Amino acid sequence: MEKLHLEIITPSKIGYNGNVISVTVPGTNGNFQILFNHAPIISSLEIGEIKIEESEGSKLHFSTSGGTIELSNNKIIILAESLERSDNIDVKRAEDAKSRAENRLKNKRSENIDELRAEFALKRAINRLKIANKFSLN
Repeated sequence: MEKLHLEIITPSKIGYNGNVISVTVPGTNGNFQILFNHAPIISSLEIGEIKIEESEGSKLHFSTSGGTIELSNNKIIILAESLERSDNIDVKRAEDAKSRAENRLKNKRSENIDELRAEFALKRAINRLKIANKFSLN
């Protein structure tokens, strides 16, 4: 089976670099999948899950808080704001972040907070928990 080359870059690291059968990403208008010989594309990404099929039956799942994807000549580059593999998500930390964001939004009238930032933090925490729980071995 023909493969694409995928590189996922975050501000702090190269999160993934390898050949894949397919990648599914959270686009602005919904999830979309890229396979070998896909037409060139540049798109923004939303908070969601990145699914990578490395080989038949071998899949990886990542949480992302958005970014940009570019595909040309079977090479995909994703510039991700954040990237966490499903089995590396710190559930306690994500639960704490969710709780903090919910409290900030609940008390927004009494505190001087950035509401959009708190909403983004809440969405990111919910996404991390969803992916961690979806793929946990428990």
